[in-house]
Amino acid sequence: MTLADFKNLSFEDALQELEKLVQDLEGGRIKLDDAVEAYEKATALKKFCDEKLKAAQLKVEKLEIDAQGSQVLKPLDKIEE
Repeated sequence: MTLADFKNLSFEDALQELEKLVQDLEGGRIKLDDAVEAYEKATALKKFCDEKLKAAQLKVEKLEIDAQGSQVLKPLDKIEE
C-alpha cells in the first residue's frame, strides 16, 4: 500500500480505519495472512495521517497586532501560555 491509495480519504476517515485495524490486530480476530496485510495497511494509514497533520500544522497561523496597530498573520510556532 502506498500513500496514493488513500488520496481520497479524509484525515478522519483514515484515522477511523486505522483504529479499526488496530483493534482487529490487538483482538486477534483475523488470520495470520490477513494480519500481515492489515499491519501493512495500518502502517501506511499512520504515515498518511502523520503527513495530513504536518500539512495542517503548516497552515495554522496566529493573528498579531504590529507596532502600527495593523493585523499581521504569522506562523504559529508554539502555543503560548
